[in-house]
Amino acid sequence: MLPKDPGGLTMNDGRTPHVAVSAELGRLAEAHGVATEYWDQAGGRVRVSATTVTAVLGALGVSAVDEEAIAEGLEQARLRDWRRVLPPVFVGMQGEDRRLRVHVPHGALVAVRVDLEDGTRRQLAQMDFWVEPQLVDGELIGEASFTVPADLALGWHTVVAQTANGKTSGSLVMTPRRLDPDSKLGPRQWGFMTQLYATRSRRSWGLGDLRDCADLAAWSGRELGAGFLLINPLHAASPIAPMAPSPYLPVTRRFANPIYLRIEDIPEFDSLSSTLRARIEQLATTLQLRNETNALLDRDAVWAAKRTALEVIATAPLSADRRSKFLAYCAQEGEGLIDFATWCALCDEFGAESSAWPAGFEHPRSPAVAEFRAEHLAAVEFHRWLQWLVDCQLARTQWIAREAGMAVGVMHDLAVGVHPEGSDSWALQDVLATGVSVGAPPDMYNQLGQDWSQPPWRPDALADAGYVPYRDMLRTVLRNAGGLRIDHVLGLFRLWWVPRGLPPYAGTFVRFDHDAMIGILCLEAERAGAVIVGEDLGTVESWVQDVLADRGILGTSILWFEKVGSGAVRRPESWRREVLASVTVHDLPPTAGYLRDEHVRIRAELGLLTRPVEDEAADAARERAAWASLLIQSRWLDPATDLGTDEGLEAMVIALHRALAASPARLLGVALPDAVGDRRAQNQPGTDQEYPNWRVPLTDEAGSPVLLEDLMDSNGLASALVAAVRPTANPAKPLGW
Repeated sequence: MLPKDPGGLTMNDGRTPHVAVSAELGRLAEAHGVATEYWDQAGGRVRVSATTVTAVLGALGVSAVDEEAIAEGLEQARLRDWRRVLPPVFVGMQGEDRRLRVHVPHGALVAVRVDLEDGTRRQLAQMDFWVEPQLVDGELIGEASFTVPADLALGWHTVVAQTANGKTSGSLVMTPRRLDPDSKLGPRQWGFMTQLYATRSRRSWGLGDLRDCADLAAWSGRELGAGFLLINPLHAASPIAPMAPSPYLPVTRRFANPIYLRIEDIPEFDSLSSTLRARIEQLATTLQLRNETNALLDRDAVWAAKRTALEVIATAPLSADRRSKFLAYCAQEGEGLIDFATWCALCDEFGAESSAWPAGFEHPRSPAVAEFRAEHLAAVEFHRWLQWLVDCQLARTQWIAREAGMAVGVMHDLAVGVHPEGSDSWALQDVLATGVSVGAPPDMYNQLGQDWSQPPWRPDALADAGYVPYRDMLRTVLRNAGGLRIDHVLGLFRLWWVPRGLPPYAGTFVRFDHDAMIGILCLEAERAGAVIVGEDLGTVESWVQDVLADRGILGTSILWFEKVGSGAVRRPESWRREVLASVTVHDLPPTAGYLRDEHVRIRAELGLLTRPVEDEAADAARERAAWASLLIQSRWLDPATDLGTDEGLEAMVIALHRALAASPARLLGVALPDAVGDRRAQNQPGTDQEYPNWRVPLTDEAGSPVLLEDLMDSNGLASALVAAVRPTANPAKPLGW
């Protein structure tokens, strides 16, 4: 474990002295939402070093290098809101009157109205609320308060403050009181959870794609009564090799990866000459041979072939109707799509590392970028066209899922952040922090903490931008989703920032305006008709889960993590109700592998343990025995089962899913790797090249590849897992097996 300071509190960095945070530095940190201490997963209070606090404040544009700078920073923080007539954005909530503060010269008259997005106007009533005026830059400024009424219409509106000297405007976002998952879910639902790229069919081009997603959704919905299909993030990766394998380290979270296109489903493919179609079919045949092997997935080879095919298809003209729809899509996505397509074209020209591009291309609004775009219109148009194709296939996939009877359909996944050299880091650089990256503090599975190498939103800059980049991202991702899982939803409350040059555990939390972040999420989800699931695992305070539940956002329960304060396993009947519950998660081996201590073996081999492997193995054995005892006691597992055999292992996997079904959870997730007996982990946190993260295909217990056709024809473990969760989920639907 990490060393302890003399007060018994965990120090951030065992290699350097812990520098205490002064009272004034603490006040400055608090003013900017930077934590000077926090509670770890074990319930211990951890003090943050002044070194970390100073570095994080610097990333927020606040100097704290000495006492004079700290004093100046405190004064600027005190006057920040008083210098503005209106806040850059105000977030209201239906069902609750809220107070809007307006700052004008003391004694000046001010009237405030809201211009609603439907074109109507509404005057706001002033409140009888006295606030002492403040001297700001030599002028006495007063504060007037106005009521934003509880019955204001949902939407993105404009608030206008009118004085004798003119008017000032800002954004006003009216959000729903809460989402209503009951109206969308109906009865309890179950569904498969899978990494789409690993879920192949015989027609796949070496990776699972959107046709495979549609087929899996249609089969599991129509034949098995599934209500949803949860897949990995489909965010875009680099348009050129090497393509980062992690779906959780994308170049953008707004736009999707065209590697998931099923080439043959593009309408213009059929209009090609037989010679060109044959050329494309040969590209497919070469990659389809890989589907029959368990070799690691090769995204670069797949994308090279698909891009070649797409460049051929791009020569086919669009019909008038298709051209109209393409232009409508481009207009809908606006400047954000142009920036992304321009970034892709720049990558084609100069490489994927934007920091290595020639001078002048550092910012999307630079003259050099504008000139490049004008000279490379065809390349920019090609990348816009790719995004439209993906959007069309995403929409088709969701339609197929709902037609198959799914209550939710496809549930997408939203990554925490983006690649530091990616499109968002370039196009949205004004609202992202530099010199720090997002990560996670130490926990029982990642004892050194985690550094995800992703630049975080700057809370202040995002608010100054009216949360528009955040809204646009959500709007695009939600458009073709029946549900959305928010990875590390705690990031809407606070994020672990790791200053550059410090180890992951030497970071601290930075607070976000969670009321605004969650409110906007709820508004966009309400408009899209989507269910929201927040991954609320890890170091989390109980009030956070209460807030999420109060806003109608489902949480997450993982069987292995459900323990009481003493460390004993928690009976599933006492789990939370408003959650998506599953036995395992993609950061752990599939259940069969976990029961065989794969999580211990891998971390030991890679040097990720901070205590003897024997201790880890002993803990794993105790956990396994505790669950076996509970399963036997509850009559979900035969006491005569020999857990050392493959048959006994399979019996326990099934029994664990029976335990899952005994929970009150609204959604039950069955990991597709569990349904086929897979044992290899998709991801090992804390590694990069040491483990083949996100490149493992779906295989059975023997390591042989499992294709969708095999799964649909099977009647073994998969059917047993479905039977375990199905009776309590959708009993009205007929069982397909």
